[in-house]
Amino acid sequence: MWAYILRRLIWLPFLLLFVSSITFALGRYGPGDPVQVLLGQHYSPEVEQRIRAQLGLDRNVAVQYGIYMRDALRGDFGESYKYRGRSVSELLVKRIPVSAQLGLAALVISVGLGIPVGLFAALKQGTVWDTVAVAGALAGQSLPVFLTAPVLLLIFALKLKLLPTHGWGGFFDSRIIMPALVLGIPGIAIIARLTRASVLDVVGQDYIRTARAKGLPERLVRVRHILRNALVPVVTTLGFALAGLASGSFIVEGFFGIPGVGLLTVESLFARDYPVIMAVTLIGTTLFVLANLLVDLAYPFLDPRVRLGGGIVAR
Repeated sequence: MWAYILRRLIWLPFLLLFVSSITFALGRYGPGDPVQVLLGQHYSPEVEQRIRAQLGLDRNVAVQYGIYMRDALRGDFGESYKYRGRSVSELLVKRIPVSAQLGLAALVISVGLGIPVGLFAALKQGTVWDTVAVAGALAGQSLPVFLTAPVLLLIFALKLKLLPTHGWGGFFDSRIIMPALVLGIPGIAIIARLTRASVLDVVGQDYIRTARAKGLPERLVRVRHILRNALVPVVTTLGFALAGLASGSFIVEGFFGIPGVGLLTVESLFARDYPVIMAVTLIGTTLFVLANLLVDLAYPFLDPRVRLGGGIVAR
């Protein structure tokens, strides 16, 4: 297992180098100039040249990239163009935990409701309950965030006055409930449909019929044999969700006034704040690789036939 982990991690620097070079090139040669955006109406050629020299933007692009990657390897992502005098690391250290907590709350809602609903629908296949569950999943998956958020605000904040409308107070604060629901509802629908399809595929396997023929309790068959094997494709989907925990959602964060990474990323895109954009890209890529590695390591625990790097062993 350790050899497999090492092989996967060896590719991480090359992937980061590839992604960072493309992002850096797009930032430098893309439309818009960060210095002109920064100066706005106070633009003058003299001030532009001075700021460009201070930021190192007057150097060769290859030199700029080399200096940036050298500093990034030491954990220094530079100074923000938009928030002068503040380092990118300082901005992200405060915002990443906020987006991670919000994403984790939404993931708990998606998994906690999606898997039971999908399992229930599969076991009730062909009944009215199956139809209701599938229809609800389709409706939840098709609802856009910018429609779900106002509806929840109207019901729980304005009409029932049960929840606050905006702000942030941490994972155990009531202000996280509505944004987590907005992010979690589409996830419930996706996981429920995926679980249902996977369970229906597993139920027809020979080892399920054998387990029932041996006289095992139905509850044990459903949990240990059906659900456990059906979770393999669901875990794959959860890997992408784990990778996006720290990236945030700029729509939800902006709508509910949550100071997370998603809102910062959008602001940085409009301000051409390349150090922030680069840092978010590198961190997101690293989290994506690590999350997928965790998913691969989880496969053998769910299905003993799976061997790391070797596919599925027949039994």
